[in-house]
Amino acid sequence: MTIRVVIVDDQGMVRTGFGVLLNAQPDIEVAGEAADGAEGLRRVAELRPDVVLMDVRMPVMDGLEATRRLLADAGDGAPRVLMLTTFDLDDYVYEALRAGASGFLLKDASATELAEAVRVVAAGDALLSPSVTRRLIAEFSRLGGPRAPSRKRLEELTERETEVLGLVARGLSNGEIAGRLVVAEQTVKTHFGRILMKLGLRDRPQAIVYAYEVGLVRPGD
Repeated sequence: MTIRVVIVDDQGMVRTGFGVLLNAQPDIEVAGEAADGAEGLRRVAELRPDVVLMDVRMPVMDGLEATRRLLADAGDGAPRVLMLTTFDLDDYVYEALRAGASGFLLKDASATELAEAVRVVAAGDALLSPSVTRRLIAEFSRLGGPRAPSRKRLEELTERETEVLGLVARGLSNGEIAGRLVVAEQTVKTHFGRILMKLGLRDRPQAIVYAYEVGLVRPGD
């Protein structure tokens, strides 16, 4: 199945370069592009891609606001959003993940890294590196304390699911969690799928944000 992509970036050279690299892949097609967030929303509505490469800083409407609007009421049919950046992410990680972004990609990524990132998020996984997870944890530490009003939804999770969510929030991969709990990696994937369904979350980044916001995990744990 071909993965359809829309590139939203105010730099024409970036759009062209990424377009050439992605169209060279047998399983990826660049369906369209846009130069700012507002135009990006229109193009996504028109083209209905699987993945949106979204720049953070753009005129008219930045990538964070565009991502919020794109995913706010889109439901299961929403595309996956991969944020593009050229600089340190400290100011953007938290808000981008809260908005529903599935990960981050540096603009100097190689052709292989770019294509693999698109495939990863198109498959429903998150592109969240350990360094980004550390920044996210640091941001929660700076903000101080839980921000979500209630832990009530956590009561729907089993004891094992709560344990898995806590380990995910600490930045462990499914394989690492499986080793920690002495279970098969597929079992961890099954638990995590149920966690997302019960909590109404899209993916790993949102699960991490939720776990910190309700105080299930705290920076430094």
